[in-house]
Amino acid sequence: MRPNGPEHPPTSPRGSAPVWLYDGYCIFCSRWVLFVLRREKAPLIRFVAFQSDEGRLLAERHGIDPDDTDSFLFIDGGKALVKSDGVAAVCARLRRPWSFAAFMTVFPRSLRDWVYDRIARNRHLLAGKRDFCMAPPPEWRARVVAPESRP
Repeated sequence: MRPNGPEHPPTSPRGSAPVWLYDGYCIFCSRWVLFVLRREKAPLIRFVAFQSDEGRLLAERHGIDPDDTDSFLFIDGGKALVKSDGVAAVCARLRRPWSFAAFMTVFPRSLRDWVYDRIARNRHLLAGKRDFCMAPPPEWRARVVAPESRP
């Protein structure tokens, strides 16, 4: 197995943990991963880059193009949540006051997803992009699956 490969393939018992698929080369996305790692109520979410073998497999399994990293995919209990529904599910797992952002679901999905799409399409303008994946602090490395290598 590669050093950056999945330690816990999706079919393992650990596969039942919630998984957030993110763009491993997007600075905006990497910052959100660190934001969530610091504010989770319980350290359960696994963060898997779309560009990793595991990320590609999970994305394809749930009907997401792993090469279209404007997508957001949060898998919880086998249920795949995309766009604003996924963001709300992640927010619900954060400590207060951040968990209150989960109440965004009171707004119509079409409105929430419209806002999500605007942010997703412009995230590289907002924060930039890099040719390497962020390296999480040692205490979180087991929960973050980085991209394999740049094509």
